[in-house]
Amino acid sequence: MSLTTVLKTASSGLLASQVSLRAVSDNIANVNTPGYVRKMVDQQPLVVGGMGMGVEISGVKRVTDQYLQIATLSASSDANRWDVVSDYLDNAQSLFGDPSGENFFFSRLDDVFSAFSQVSDDPSSSLLRSQALSKVQDFLTEGGRIGGQFTELGKTVDAQIKADVDRANDLLQTINRLNSDISRAKLANADSSGSENIQSQLVDELATLMNIQVGQKQIGGVTIRSAEGLMLAGDGDPATLSYNRTDATKGYIAVEPSNGLGFPQPIQMLTGRIRGLLDLRDNILPGMQDQLGEFMSRASEQINAAHNKAAAVPPPNVLQGRNTGLDLPTAVGGFTGQTRIAVLNASGVVQNTVTIDFDAMTMAPGGAFTAAGFLGSLNGALGGTATATFVDGALKLQATAPGNGLALDEGTSAKAGRGFSHFFGLNDLIRTDSMGTYDTSLRTTDPHGFTAGDTISFRLAQPDGKPIRDVAVAVPAGATVADLLTALNDPTTGVGLYGSFALDAKGALAFTGSAPTKATLSVTQDLTERGAGGPSMSQLFGLGVVERAARASRYKADQALVSNPMKLSLATLDLSVAVGQPAITAGDGRGARLIAAAGDVSTSFSAAGELGGVTMTVSRYASEFGGSIGRQAQGAETRKQSAESVANEAIARRQSVEGVNIDEELVRLTTYQQAFNASARMIQAAKDMFDVLTNMI
Repeated sequence: MSLTTVLKTASSGLLASQVSLRAVSDNIANVNTPGYVRKMVDQQPLVVGGMGMGVEISGVKRVTDQYLQIATLSASSDANRWDVVSDYLDNAQSLFGDPSGENFFFSRLDDVFSAFSQVSDDPSSSLLRSQALSKVQDFLTEGGRIGGQFTELGKTVDAQIKADVDRANDLLQTINRLNSDISRAKLANADSSGSENIQSQLVDELATLMNIQVGQKQIGGVTIRSAEGLMLAGDGDPATLSYNRTDATKGYIAVEPSNGLGFPQPIQMLTGRIRGLLDLRDNILPGMQDQLGEFMSRASEQINAAHNKAAAVPPPNVLQGRNTGLDLPTAVGGFTGQTRIAVLNASGVVQNTVTIDFDAMTMAPGGAFTAAGFLGSLNGALGGTATATFVDGALKLQATAPGNGLALDEGTSAKAGRGFSHFFGLNDLIRTDSMGTYDTSLRTTDPHGFTAGDTISFRLAQPDGKPIRDVAVAVPAGATVADLLTALNDPTTGVGLYGSFALDAKGALAFTGSAPTKATLSVTQDLTERGAGGPSMSQLFGLGVVERAARASRYKADQALVSNPMKLSLATLDLSVAVGQPAITAGDGRGARLIAAAGDVSTSFSAAGELGGVTMTVSRYASEFGGSIGRQAQGAETRKQSAESVANEAIARRQSVEGVNIDEELVRLTTYQQAFNASARMIQAAKDMFDVLTNMI
């Protein structure tokens, strides 16, 4: 071996030791730096012509474990999903108040029933009547407030999704740009660990927002793909993500076309903060809001049912019904049992009565009647003591003489679970400017009433919001509800490929997605109208999240009763009294007792939120609803804690590989110092040998 070879070998060792010492020094200096990954120098033998010529440095690399990195990204993504869901569910739960406090929302309904129970003991007390109405208003106002807060919470989530998508786009651009820096350093055999550490931290942050697949490039840097493998960064220009959503449809994340041509390509969002926010915005919060609306609707319905069975003293001159959304023949058709209408003077003495027998389709006085001729037959039976009109879907009864009034005995009359007066809302305590219930009472043989050719547009989507198909269904020429269902469920022009609409016994229309897609349905546009100026299909049947979400804020106490609590119907009509005796009396509190017991009457609840269709009392449903909110919040918290435990374990294991161990680095520092000294001594020995040889010459 020549002296030149010895010097080259020693100098290569000296250089390798210097680079290694620099790497170890960097590791020690950054022992507590977040996101720092320890680095090592790659060394390999330098062989020239079959002879060893020392050592060469092939590069400086970061000590990473790809498996642990993938596990950490996945766990972090899941943890952040449930973290954001848990936080917002805590906010949603707080809207209802403290269950142990006086202002708990569901206790307000109990306060209503308690107030009417007190009124029943002294129905002539205007103070007790005012207090009872105040409790009703408090309950309705608070329900409306919570419904409005759910809407605002949804808007906050919506804004957060947009901000997170913008942040994801920034991260993709920066990650893609760092790939170029890393590749250039790799090609020049330079230290690229600084850029790689920054890029790794950005990838970790991106994984908290959305689930991603990370791959390593041979020339340095990474590739980022979506769950289904769509390239997002690392190969050419980075993708631009967009958040696509309207108030009526579910949201989804898509990749915008790079050249501006074509359509956005939806991508899967399985975990991550954005997935959690999407679940909140499109499923969890609307489900709670729908459940609140269902609760408010059924509670109001039971209170109204009791109030319609009662009578006011003195009797009101006018009984104004609500808009049923139906034409009169359709509204009257399908009733069973009997009901009685009484015209009374100011003292409650009967002036005239009309008995309507829907089973026999007769009136007394009068005779047989038809659904189409109901209004004429009723006016004839009233004999001029009162008049009946039907305008814009609402029935109205008015006593002819100014001093006279009206009262009804519901009797056995029933349609869709409601008595005659209750069905038409003739004596409602709680009013709404829309459909109070989506139990339309329509049967498949009834006319649907919509104008042929009018269209309603749906968007069918996967449960995670990814769109499947947009469908515009035209109202068929066929006039019956069965014809309408056939058009809606048509596999070519309707929704039949992905699910079906069905009408239940009470006339409620609902869509069910079929397996395996389990599609969900949104109403994107509704141009239908039932009759002239009547409700649209989505308004009548409660189709779409927009219609159902607003229900809770639509209920108000009848302003005429609020203005004069003495008009409350707290008595009951007794037509068995002797002629000349009053059929209603001021001291009668039986109507108030009916309202006080309304919370214990079983009623059918439609599926909403976490609860499916059930039959139970309003009070029991309030308990179930309150419990479901708590269970959802607790469930999200539990899943958050579980996911965080997995993420922390994955991070700890990754840190054990990538993090700096000060003891190990000190050992390496000593080793490289000794190697440096050895190389230096070798150079000194070569110099001494060269001096000896020179002196010999």
